Amino acid sequence: MLYVLLAAALVAVDQLVKFLVRANIPVWESASFIPHVMDLTYVQNTGAAFSLFAEHTWILTVISTVVSLAILAAILKKIFPDKLGNLCLSLVLAGAVGNLIDRAAFGFVTDMFKTTFMNFAVFNVADICVVLGGIALCVYVFFFYEERGKKEPEHGDTPTDC
Repeated sequence: MLYVLLAAALVAVDQLVKFLVRANIPVWESASFIPHVMDLTYVQNTGAAFSLFAEHTWILTVISTVVSLAILAAILKKIFPDKLGNLCLSLVLAGAVGNLIDRAAFGFVTDMFKTTFMNFAVFNVADICVVLGGIALCVYVFFFYEERGKKEPEHGDTPTDC
């Protein structure tokens, strides 16, 4: 339950930042955030990452809903036995739900973070959660996760036939 609460808190932060941007910055206008590093630029993104599938918001809404429910079930069923795996799932869940709320409420996702030192897609808090959680989840699964009951026997622990 702790990981669901963490995801909910991150969704709240995401939605608060998006609300403040929508309330204070006109669409496609910018405000300096971190000089020479990042601006806040209000973008209405009808697509996914890098505006992919911009004409198919409903498909993204369905996919986000299914993914969010699957991740929620994974957290509640405790498919990962340790904190790191569940933390990763919480981050991805928060990002998926944060952007799902925007798509359902507005038909677009509010993006705002625009790097000024390089040309990159405009993104939001939910996107940060999905990317960090997704990368961390991959690292966790490939390098740290051992399925319950399938742990390799340690040297000298193998049963012997008598």
